Amino acid sequence: MPKHVYILNGPNLNLLGKRQPHIYGHETLADVERDCAALAAELGTQIRFLQSNHEGQIIDWIHEAREDGLGIVINPAAYTHTSVAILDALNTFEGPVIEIHISNVHKREPFRHHSYVSLRSDGVIAGCGTQGYQFGLRRVVTLTSGASA
Repeated sequence: MPKHVYILNGPNLNLLGKRQPHIYGHETLADVERDCAALAAELGTQIRFLQSNHEGQIIDWIHEAREDGLGIVINPAAYTHTSVAILDALNTFEGPVIEIHISNVHKREPFRHHSYVSLRSDGVIAGCGTQGYQFGLRRVVTLTSGASA
């Protein structure tokens, strides 16, 4: 069975393009998925692109990735700052984890400056808009291909 790069999206990202476009832009999550699928094909890999507003579902997908995941690109959204449970699940995954934030969280409210997910992440991409997903996907492929980091 082929390995996939899991691209996981947390709460409210289903509203991307509609919710606070002055912060998150006008692209929808479907646009991001389309761009990631095209890049994955170019890179010779496959993706599982998933979104949930429920913490437990995200944890279940991380557990699933333990079996058939090449790596994880995750935008945990608000769970970034609150979820020890997602951190614990990510700590069970042996492949690379890249954390994504569409906005620059360090220019926002102080509570957004702390990330539990960063404690496990092999890289963090923030403030690059939705293009950060493609950067994260490229990074996972680089880290798993044996190419120099």
